[in-house]
Amino acid sequence: MERYNYFRQFHDISPADYNLLTEHLQPRSFKKGESIIVPGQVQRELYFVKSGVQMAYFDTDDKTYVIDFSYFPGLCAIAESFSFQVPSKYFITCLTDSELAYLSYEQLQKLLDQSRAIERLFRRMIEAMLADMVDLPIDLRAMTIEERYRSFCRKSPQLLQLVPHKYIASYLGIDPTNFSKLFNQVKI
Repeated sequence: MERYNYFRQFHDISPADYNLLTEHLQPRSFKKGESIIVPGQVQRELYFVKSGVQMAYFDTDDKTYVIDFSYFPGLCAIAESFSFQVPSKYFITCLTDSELAYLSYEQLQKLLDQSRAIERLFRRMIEAMLADMVDLPIDLRAMTIEERYRSFCRKSPQLLQLVPHKYIASYLGIDPTNFSKLFNQVKI
């Protein structure tokens, strides 16, 4: 029910369309530290997070740059790789043991052709994702590090206990030492 309500934030999908979408999901488990996608691999499945936390990132030199975190009830994907069926430039790695369900690219395309509501749902989810992608670099430049930290804590407070702080610091564009100070001094 929680995932259904999550989808309805984007589009008021009927229970019948929701069941059409979810009846084809297949389960898959990953262990902490296991990669779901690596650079050069085409993401052929769209993952629906049932439990756990995953991180999308890339490495250059000796530094990890975190792009995003995924967790229930959201989706887990490298959008470019899945949508266009091209090799990924990024990793998705499980930060905790994770239970996911997936649809193949081909299955999703059939569902999008079959149901206008499912197609509209995914279009609106992509639009929301694009808006977030536009907002993030603006927020990184316009907000102070404390404002970024507070905003993150409002949106995803549970991640403070589940994700190594160095990764949250990377995502927020904050030096790990400054993140540690914020974590210890700013009460949320």
